[in-house]
Amino acid sequence: MIYKEYGNTGKKVSAVGFGGMRFDESRSLEENAELVRYANSKGINYFDTAPGYCNDTSELIYGEAFKDMPGQFYVSTKGMPTKLDTAEKAIAAVKRSIERLGVKKINFYHIWCIRKLEHYELAMKPGGQYEGLLQCQKEGLIDHIVLSSHQTGNEVSKILNDGKIDGILLGVNILNFTYRWEGVQTAYDMGYGVVAMNPLAGGAIPTHEKELSFLAEGNGSATEAALRFVISCPQISVALNGFTNKEHIDMACRIADEAKPMSDQELERIKKMVSQSMNEACTGCGYCDKCPKGIPIPSFMQLYNEKHVFHKSDEQMKNILNDSFEWGILAGKRGLESECIECGLCERECTQHLPIIERLKEISMWARNKKS
Repeated sequence: MIYKEYGNTGKKVSAVGFGGMRFDESRSLEENAELVRYANSKGINYFDTAPGYCNDTSELIYGEAFKDMPGQFYVSTKGMPTKLDTAEKAIAAVKRSIERLGVKKINFYHIWCIRKLEHYELAMKPGGQYEGLLQCQKEGLIDHIVLSSHQTGNEVSKILNDGKIDGILLGVNILNFTYRWEGVQTAYDMGYGVVAMNPLAGGAIPTHEKELSFLAEGNGSATEAALRFVISCPQISVALNGFTNKEHIDMACRIADEAKPMSDQELERIKKMVSQSMNEACTGCGYCDKCPKGIPIPSFMQLYNEKHVFHKSDEQMKNILNDSFEWGILAGKRGLESECIECGLCERECTQHLPIIERLKEISMWARNKKS
């Protein structure tokens, strides 16, 4: 396993991190906890979670695993300033996470899901979340206050220049790095820890191995190339991976043991072959899943990636939509795209700032044409 400095914190973290957002919820608490312990035995020492992940079981799974971990580890969790808008609420949330995780302190606590500067300003207001986190830090309940951002590079730079955090979590991968790199490079240059989420583009890369085979250029799979890029990148401290089985852990750890950073020539080749549309692809984070009509927005947006990213024709999209309802990501889901009331809640929650309402209208057109 490669270990890297997390910015200027003095902590050495594994290049591969365990992201606790994608546990197999059909398994028991102990089964998932055993997967966490297995990852730790392979050298992974950075474990990330948040309240609400996996139907609010992720922190509990980690708590079970942490009772008997084979090695040293760091834990990261989060709190949204929109929900924790007072210092008192922030302190209570930290203490609740500590209790659920079964640890004495949280090593990295994220001001979570900053999508625009107003969210950051809300966290920093007098008597707000940041003030509460500082109090927790004084009491030894938090080591480092960090931030999770879904903003453009220039907005990330403004926050970093404020100098009030120790590290940042960003959505960056081999398909979108061209459009996200300013924030990564700025953080690295300023001595911040950088954690990359969605290294496989929300599952888009392993789902489209054939279309994305150019990433590997005959040397392994597209998935392996994507992991190699993030894991071996000098500017990135930790590449967060969501694991559901030991084989996935083994592959990521093997790549960490073998990977060398991509050359400038390799990166330039990839830049030329990746469409800019990748920057507007749904990453499957699920934050938009709050539709008052019960429309499964995340599933519809993942389906729309086939059109926007992989340039499928309208005729192909009709078939893809039909298959998705029969046996794919929309099977058994309630709520149709045609029931959208254009309230805008999903777009306000979207970390990618996608035009969800317009995309639902387009999907509705495919559905009507298919039915006719």
